[in-house]
Amino acid sequence: MRLFPGVPLFAALLTGVTVLAPASPAGAKAPTTASPAGADAPAAAHCARQDRVQVPGAERQQSACLDDLTTTGLAGTPYTDMVDQAGLAAKATRNPSGVPGVQIDGYFPDDSRLNATHGWAHDAQFVIRLPDHWNGGLVVTGSPGSRRQYSTDALISDQVLARGFAYAATDKGNTGPDFFTDGKEPGDAVAEWNRRVTELTRAAKKVVRQRYGHAPERTYMTGISNAGYLTRWQLENRPELYDGGVDWEGVLWTTRGPNLLTSLPVTVARTQGLATDDDLIAAGFAPGSRFLWPYHEKAYWGLTQKLFRAEFDPAYDPACPGSTAGGTVEQIFAPCASDATYDYASRPASVHRAVAKVALTGRIGKPLITLHGDLDTLLPIATDSDVYDRMIDARGRGGLHRYYTVQDGTHTDGLYDTYPDRLRPILPCYRSAFDALTRWVEEGTAPPADRTIARPASGDVVNSCALEG
Repeated sequence: MRLFPGVPLFAALLTGVTVLAPASPAGAKAPTTASPAGADAPAAAHCARQDRVQVPGAERQQSACLDDLTTTGLAGTPYTDMVDQAGLAAKATRNPSGVPGVQIDGYFPDDSRLNATHGWAHDAQFVIRLPDHWNGGLVVTGSPGSRRQYSTDALISDQVLARGFAYAATDKGNTGPDFFTDGKEPGDAVAEWNRRVTELTRAAKKVVRQRYGHAPERTYMTGISNAGYLTRWQLENRPELYDGGVDWEGVLWTTRGPNLLTSLPVTVARTQGLATDDDLIAAGFAPGSRFLWPYHEKAYWGLTQKLFRAEFDPAYDPACPGSTAGGTVEQIFAPCASDATYDYASRPASVHRAVAKVALTGRIGKPLITLHGDLDTLLPIATDSDVYDRMIDARGRGGLHRYYTVQDGTHTDGLYDTYPDRLRPILPCYRSAFDALTRWVEEGTAPPADRTIARPASGDVVNSCALEG
């Protein structure tokens, strides 16, 4: 692995700057089939027939029957990418293991080449995992940030597989710091993310039918950050495909704002000496998150602002797009000085139309649970999930929504290891929320009312979280 000097590992991973050796060479033979340890006769027979399962619409796929579909069994193999998961979970996180089944990797037709996983240099890559012991359900997600399809294996895949769910994840159709170069018009790259999730969900349902003999009895959409946004969008626009979802600090896009282009410019202005700490607090950043600002200034704020501004408003400053094609790695992570004075409200109508392609409305059609940390320093809770909760209520859909604020939670749990006395991981609360969602959908047991989940004074904060108190 090669990392560029002065670039934090976490930030490099979020933007795709890290250069990894391909997991397997292009044109490589399909992985060798292996019988799961202790598999019963039906499972063994299934493994022998794995190649009969075809992903509808896929341009390429390869299948492998594996002893363990979790990261414990897949670490160091071509079937996951532990480096792309870095920084998302606290180090002491416990994950289940020992889930035999079939993994299908592949890609749908696409004309962009930003994802080099497996040496394919082809976007719209996906992974589908089919456990031998299936509970009748399917969980679908997309990658957070600009990561790839294996990025939430430890966060999401391990847990749901251990519970018997089939699992499917997509790279969203474009990855890395050049994601905005995909598409013909502004906003097209992000709009593709939604289309790719829909495409994978429909295909994965048919794969499940092929493998187990019937379609999933229930399908859940979920994700963190950009994939939390995808969860919101799918439940608003494709509710017929799902039974519910869990949104973990999803990005909020609204046509008039708030959105990333209204919340982040003040952070860039601060790096240029044009704004104060009080200005950030007035813009919605939590006063208690000050200790996280230096890290976010280096790893997140300027980079995120200019990448999404390049996606939705490329005419604003064509000389500073923020891509790997546009300069050195140091220039990529440095904020554009012009973004310090960026004013989304005054930009041309064409920019607002580009954001409208992907905007949320709050009109969810299936049960949704939202979690957001009150110390989120990339997506301030005041300009994101607080607003989205009000949008849902305004649409008369509040009965379908539960909203939990996680005290001392921030955007990614990896920062807990640096500040264990000041932060708490959100992952255990997310797992509790997912369990609450399944009980809501399958048993009719309503989750606790909207509330703040207080940080406990004792106990295993990394691996436990009670929603009800």
